[in-house]
Amino acid sequence: MEHMIKFNIPGRGNYQIEHLVMDVNGTLAVDGQLMDGVAAKIASLRNHLTIHLLTADTHGKQVVIDQQLDLTAVRIAPGGESTQKAEYVRKLGSENVVAIGQGANDAEMLAAAQLGVCVMSIEGVSKDALFAADLIAPDTLSALELLEKPLRIVASLRK
Repeated sequence: MEHMIKFNIPGRGNYQIEHLVMDVNGTLAVDGQLMDGVAAKIASLRNHLTIHLLTADTHGKQVVIDQQLDLTAVRIAPGGESTQKAEYVRKLGSENVVAIGQGANDAEMLAAAQLGVCVMSIEGVSKDALFAADLIAPDTLSALELLEKPLRIVASLRK
C-alpha cells in the first residue's frame, strides 16, 4: 500500500500528500479531552499518511492524548508559536503536507502547507486561521474524512 494520498484538482494541479500535521487543542481536543471519534479516524489515516501533532499543551494533558493516539506530539515553545508550526511544515516539505487547525497560532502552518484545512471548533475559530486555509470544514471528523475521500476536496477546490 502506498503511503500517500494522490489527487488532482483542476485549476490547481496534482497533490501528493504524505504528511498530516495537526494542531491539538481546539482541533483534536476540547479542554484537554480528545474529541469522540478522532482516535479511530487518525488510526485509519495512518495507513496512508505520516501523522504529526503540534501542541503548546495548553491544558497540560498531552501525555494522555499521546497515549490515546499512540503518537508523540511535538511541543511548541511559548512565543512565536505560529512561526514554529509553519517551520515544522516547511521542514517536512510543504508540497507534501496537509495541515489542520483552527487557532491564530495555526494560521502560518495552514498557509505553508500544500493544503490547509481550517476546522470550525467549540473553542471558536481565529479569523487568521480561517483566511489562511484553502478549505474550511464544519468539524474535525469532517476534515479527516476529506482525506479518506479526497474527491470531496477536488469538488470543493476545483476552478
